[in-house]
Amino acid sequence: MEKTSSFIETIEAETFSMDYIRFGQGSKILVILPGLSVQSVTGFAPLIVNQYKCFTDNFTVYVFDRRKNPPDGYDIFQMAEDTANAFTRLGLSEIHLFGVSQGGMIALTIAAAYPEMISRLSVSSTAMRMDEKRFAVIREWMELAEKKDSSGLYLSIAQHIYPSSFFEKSKDAFTEIAKTVTDDELANFIKLANGIEGFDLSNKIAQIKCPVQLSYDEEDPVFSDDTASELRKHLGSLAGFESKSFRGFGHALYDTSPDFMKWLYEFFDGKCRYAD
Repeated sequence: MEKTSSFIETIEAETFSMDYIRFGQGSKILVILPGLSVQSVTGFAPLIVNQYKCFTDNFTVYVFDRRKNPPDGYDIFQMAEDTANAFTRLGLSEIHLFGVSQGGMIALTIAAAYPEMISRLSVSSTAMRMDEKRFAVIREWMELAEKKDSSGLYLSIAQHIYPSSFFEKSKDAFTEIAKTVTDDELANFIKLANGIEGFDLSNKIAQIKCPVQLSYDEEDPVFSDDTASELRKHLGSLAGFESKSFRGFGHALYDTSPDFMKWLYEFFDGKCRYAD
């Protein structure tokens, strides 16, 4: 297979600056909103391009980072507004939107606030509402970041989002990556993590009109299964809604399940051309 070229580009708006990865050559638009991360997703561009290689013939793919230097009090609704602004500046429309974890919260918020932008929406390992119980793991990560314990932070994140077998094989690699984390990155992580606390889309989620795909792991140690139950209750009546539960793949099932990418592709394109 020919290697897919990717580009790291930047949106410069009046109030924010945001990096994104772009690759693929298709006429359809796929936008990916990753979860909360210690470091910019642009540093992992080759891995992301390879993971979503099945989309590159029929889609042009955009993977958006969060804004640079987020302000204090920067919550999910502000993240959604800035990200939707970036879509508009790039002229993106009829978007196939995929969001995971915090990125799923942002994706749900965009789909509710700007339904004319979104053609289809897939969210994984996410929630429409955050209470203190659901926020407990994220609070633990914030405390590690506040202590500037990069190694402890990376290991805690990996242990919570990946299956134990994957974590055991990869923890040395996570420890090495943690050595590259800067104080500024830790400060930004705290702001972005804090923006999840108190998130509640309950009174706006009915504004979502497009078909929605929901995926979750039944044993997700970050968010409990009732987060998926809430989403099914509020979105299950939408035409084209589909839901799939996984088991044993962890919070990051979108990275770890061998069947996930095929399922995602079929929802967005209708006909699977996925090749291993």
